[in-house]
Amino acid sequence: MADSFSADEKYELMTRNLQEVLGGDKIKAILAKGETVKCYWGTAPTGRPHIGYFVPLTKIADFLQAGVNVKVLLADIHAFLDSQKAPLALVGHRVSYYRHLLLAVFKSMGVPTDKLEFVVGSDYQLKADYTMDVYRLSSIATDHDAKRAGAEVVKQSATAPLSSLLYPGLQALDEQYLDVDFQFGGVDQRKIFIYAEEFLPKLGYTKRAHFMNPIVPGLVKGGKMSSSDPKSKLDFLDSPADVKKKIKDAFCEEGNVEENGVLSFFKAVVVPIAELRLRLGAESLFVREGAPEGTVVSFERPEKFGGDLHFKTYEEIEKSFAERDLHPGDLKKGMVEHVNTLLAPIREAFESSAEFRKAEADAYPVPPPPEKKGKPVKSKGTKPPPPPAAAAAAPETVADSTASITAQTEALAVSDNVKEL
Repeated sequence: MADSFSADEKYELMTRNLQEVLGGDKIKAILAKGETVKCYWGTAPTGRPHIGYFVPLTKIADFLQAGVNVKVLLADIHAFLDSQKAPLALVGHRVSYYRHLLLAVFKSMGVPTDKLEFVVGSDYQLKADYTMDVYRLSSIATDHDAKRAGAEVVKQSATAPLSSLLYPGLQALDEQYLDVDFQFGGVDQRKIFIYAEEFLPKLGYTKRAHFMNPIVPGLVKGGKMSSSDPKSKLDFLDSPADVKKKIKDAFCEEGNVEENGVLSFFKAVVVPIAELRLRLGAESLFVREGAPEGTVVSFERPEKFGGDLHFKTYEEIEKSFAERDLHPGDLKKGMVEHVNTLLAPIREAFESSAEFRKAEADAYPVPPPPEKKGKPVKSKGTKPPPPPAAAAAAPETVADSTASITAQTEALAVSDNVKEL
């Protein structure tokens, strides 16, 4: 289908719904020559991916439809360097799980993946030339440069490990070693993108373009959807009941279109996927029977409240919600229905694949239950029992008493050692 688009149409598709583009003219020039554009998007396999990943993956679907060659970097070295997120022993298992899951997500959206390639960071980041470039970059960038670049992405503290300073440089060098024309990420990556634009030319490499998605709020008020906050996220493998409960508890104030995670999900995921499927000629996922032609999203609503609502654009949804025609209850009910529609084939892929299930179990093993603490034994003290009255006057009592004390002291020492173990 990409061949049917003009260069301008491809660029429009590639940049729609983005928050910011740096170096867009470079991409336009490549498209004007009729050449294939190459990009990469990276993710560090740390916590469980949540449905916030639908946001970049939906945008990647646009790239694929526009004929872009997309590399998905499973950044295992980055995950290891961000030591507060993933221990080294689990990173390899999580790479496998991410690969299974992301492929299932693309298939659930109906996206062709023939121009999609998965790359594992350690496959090239441990080679001599890459390592030498890490040293070269370290010789010209300051710790201030690295801290500023990673401020929004890498957890930092007064005693942060040295690895946190390497993280932005590796992400910059990936653009060169993956041989791409632009890097794609969230707007929270902007400082790292600027770092790459500044330092790659100093190493003799080409400055790349950068495409940035907006950050989608979590389901609680404010902030982005985060793997570390269970209340703010929905997992790809959540059950329909869990999806319903979490969305029911989500912040969604009537008429308020700001910091509304439910409404933002429709803007960033549901509507773009609906439009994508229309372009692909695929069956609609989010439209109810009897909807007018051109509808992209429907909301079920009882007749006593006016019946079902149908929308052709996201702007119509937002306007209806701001004017309080589309009620928060209608919006949440619609999100439950549409999210479960998207997750159903992912759950099915998981249940039908022993390899997928094993990857998940290895990546996120269930911790053993805590040991039950026994009832504490009351201390009886360290004094020996008094000698029998009949023996008190005997001359050998002192020796006997000393031996008794020594024996009991030794017994207590053994007892204490057992407790420490």
